[in-house]
Amino acid sequence: MTTEQLVSQIKQKKSFLCIGLDVDLDKIPAHLLKFEDPIFQFNKAIIDATHHLCVAYKPNTAFYEAYGIKGWQALEKTIAYINKEHPEIFTIADAKRGDIGNTSTMYAKAFFKDLAFDSVTVAPYMGKDSVEPFLAFKDKHTIMLALTSNEGAFDFQTLTVNSQEMYKEVLQVSKSWANSENLMYVVGATKAEYFKEIRKIVPNSFLLVPGVGAQGGNLQDVCKYGLSENIGLLINSSRGIIYASNSDDFAQVAAIKAKELQVEMSFILENRS
Repeated sequence: MTTEQLVSQIKQKKSFLCIGLDVDLDKIPAHLLKFEDPIFQFNKAIIDATHHLCVAYKPNTAFYEAYGIKGWQALEKTIAYINKEHPEIFTIADAKRGDIGNTSTMYAKAFFKDLAFDSVTVAPYMGKDSVEPFLAFKDKHTIMLALTSNEGAFDFQTLTVNSQEMYKEVLQVSKSWANSENLMYVVGATKAEYFKEIRKIVPNSFLLVPGVGAQGGNLQDVCKYGLSENIGLLINSSRGIIYASNSDDFAQVAAIKAKELQVEMSFILENRS
């Protein structure tokens, strides 16, 4: 999917919502456990109820890998279902991969070719040759960790390097890499005060923003400093939507929660200066 296609979807749906499909069998409604593949049944129900309200889905691969081959098969079925039934939806493999050379190329092939995701998250700690293999794929996007929402982000990401914070150095250097136009960045919603500085370095890049809702991030603050000319934001909500109910009506309640965010996003888009 191209960036232009993503922006078109945002404008059509008046939404820049990304829903995280982080499936924990201990949290899903008990009645789903009777199915042969409860993870896929849960995802399918959430997708069917919310696809018109969001522009992206983001399965965190750890929640599938934890269940072995059955979990991976559920991930395969989930992405295949989205691509077949809702090809306009932007898909994100939240895998946070990061290795060099041929290893990164193989990771990229796994997510872009075999599973047919539109994007994958990566960690930049090993530098250019760990990220550029992902960037080589046409119309695919690499979403690089920049400034994350966890407490430990301050251990390294805000340390001073070359007279500026490390996350700024990462952003600046990454712009020089081959096919950097295919880069997006992860910036946590709990770091809203940093968005103004980030936009000075990457004014038009898309930012994937976790942390709204359960982690305490504020949508209005993020949009105040983070919106770009082409919107440039994908706001992720996982637990606040998919686990809003553990009863038989879980999908309907998830849709209500997604709708609340979509309405707020629509208002922001209509009233942006």
